[in-house]
Amino acid sequence: FQQSCLDAGIVRPTFTDSSMTVVSSHGVDAGIVRPTFIDSSMTAVSSHGLDAGIVRPTFTDSSMTVVSSHGMDAGIVRPTIIDSSMTAKLKYPRSVFFIISNEFCERFSYYGMRTILVIYLRNILLYNDNDATVLYHTFTMFCYFFPLLGAMLADSLLGKFRTILYLSVVYAIGNVVISVASATGAIDIPGRELTILGLLLIALGTGGIKPCVSAFGGDQFVMPQQERQLQTFFSLFYFSINSGSLISTFLTPILRQDVKCFDQDSCYPLAFGVPAILMVVSIVVFIIGKNSYVIKKPQGNVVLEVSKCIGHAVAQKWRSKRVSRDHWLEHADDTYPRRLIEDIKSTLGVLFLFLPLPIFWALFDQQGSRWTFQATRMNGVIGSWILKPDQMQVINPLLILAFIPIFETGIYPLFAKCNLLIRPLQRMGVGGILAAVAFILSAIVELQLEPTYAVLPGSGQAQLRIFNAYNCPMNLELNSEASRIVNGLSKLDLLDLRVSGAALYNASIAPSQDCVGVNTPGSLFDFQVVEGQVSHNEAKSVFIAPEGNEPALINIPEYDTIEKSDDGYPVIRVFYNVLTGNELKFNQDGGTKNFNFDLSPESYHTKYTSAEPASFTVMLGNNSLGQVNLQLGGVYTYILNEETASTTTALITVTSPNTMHMLWLIPQYVIMTMGEVMFSITGLEFAFTQVRTSSNISH
Repeated sequence: FQQSCLDAGIVRPTFTDSSMTVVSSHGVDAGIVRPTFIDSSMTAVSSHGLDAGIVRPTFTDSSMTVVSSHGMDAGIVRPTIIDSSMTAKLKYPRSVFFIISNEFCERFSYYGMRTILVIYLRNILLYNDNDATVLYHTFTMFCYFFPLLGAMLADSLLGKFRTILYLSVVYAIGNVVISVASATGAIDIPGRELTILGLLLIALGTGGIKPCVSAFGGDQFVMPQQERQLQTFFSLFYFSINSGSLISTFLTPILRQDVKCFDQDSCYPLAFGVPAILMVVSIVVFIIGKNSYVIKKPQGNVVLEVSKCIGHAVAQKWRSKRVSRDHWLEHADDTYPRRLIEDIKSTLGVLFLFLPLPIFWALFDQQGSRWTFQATRMNGVIGSWILKPDQMQVINPLLILAFIPIFETGIYPLFAKCNLLIRPLQRMGVGGILAAVAFILSAIVELQLEPTYAVLPGSGQAQLRIFNAYNCPMNLELNSEASRIVNGLSKLDLLDLRVSGAALYNASIAPSQDCVGVNTPGSLFDFQVVEGQVSHNEAKSVFIAPEGNEPALINIPEYDTIEKSDDGYPVIRVFYNVLTGNELKFNQDGGTKNFNFDLSPESYHTKYTSAEPASFTVMLGNNSLGQVNLQLGGVYTYILNEETASTTTALITVTSPNTMHMLWLIPQYVIMTMGEVMFSITGLEFAFTQVRTSSNISH
């Protein structure tokens, strides 16, 4: 028997049999004691541990001379059974299926809520596009900040299991809060305040558990014996993430728009409520699997330890300026172990790689904000089905699943033959360029959309629209200016009226020669627009309608709606002149999208109403007035003039409908996803390999 010591403080017992003179065992890690046993048939049998401080007793079978069990470190005992042929095959841990199911439900909840968030902020809480975008990205920022807190809680206080459990409860509460807040139009609650509270709770929950779930799944495997099974787990884990996001990204916009509740045209409480239910289900599934989990105790706060080491190194360097070291971190070697210092060096060495990451992800995450708003101003009709603007976000996870194998097995090998896209930094550079190209495509799409946008009055301007109910032209003079012609069943747009506080117009009208049987008024008809009706940034309408045998100008008291609706659906109002009270019906053939207006002889107009895009048959009582086609994004005024001899109608477009199809967004999504594959995935792989290479060199 002889003890051999290669490193300070390392003691390794060595055993020999009758055929050997001296056999020495060698270890790898400082402070680890590993017994070595020799049987009569082997030159040397050596057991090796992988983790510091972990003791694994070793057993031999009947063919070995020595049977021994040793336990030597801090209370962690994992038996390793070795026979003369191979390591016993370990079963796949059933506990990971609870973790995978939990992750599916959690990702469904997160992506389902986030998909409809920016439209909810604008349409229900009435934030403008800019404020809704700021809130959306602030929420996203917190989702990726709180993983630091979750990691510290798991490492130093609660452990992974309790961190996941407790913060999942916080997460579910946040989902419930935002679901209740979305009913703000139906019940008297502070919708904005509750929504922000709910978003903070969700950010804390999803961010806090983010670094713990995959690591907790990895804890269920015995390494290195189950390394292959661990790889399978991460594949299933990744699949559950994408499955949850795909399904929820497609489903929640349908719940938002196609379901009606609380006497509203949408149902955000249901759209947010389903993700909340899935989050509760994820907690239940996670708890059910508790008895099958391998739960490890907290092992210390790595982030805090690294911060203390860096702080100590800086302080020591400042105190000992005359002492020269190869690296400033080495000033901490009087207190901290060499391995920690070398690991920190490796980490700091690749931090420069992460400098462009915020820029890339700031662009990437605009798929859920600016690109979604862009989609609301486009046409999503595909046959009888309407593609929702927020459903466009489903393209990214679909393409990710397709592009990863395509790039790895096709594109990268093909370019490698030309000595291109070989180095990770080359791929990341091209990925960043592709992200920029995606936004160039988005800008081109926006240029094509601008002609369809509403023309809004600028500062010091107002707008006036004159609608003509007659089926013949009318001559119009404003403030004794040159006469203008308002065509029959049409409108005249005055879009750049200069005003200062208010404007007064004296108007006169006279029928053209084509207006048979319409008398010219005996005196000029004065039409006044007084303060508060045409003022800064406002739009007004007047209506030329019959009063007996003479035309009259009817003032419409409400201001015009000229901007497209927030939900992208068409809006319509009616200017009318009827003989008796009646109901004007818009009926879709064989559909359920019908709506109607009550027409009173004492009035000349209705309020705006939102309708679904479709073709409608217009009915006045039992009389059909023909068909109209209402398209996504359009703002319409329907003119109806009922006289004894005939009834004339016209659908006048105030703001053009969405003519550019939503599928034109696909190219920018494709390019952005290609950039994500080349930039993000390559960046993660490169960072890992650089740290690993540095660690190998230092050890």
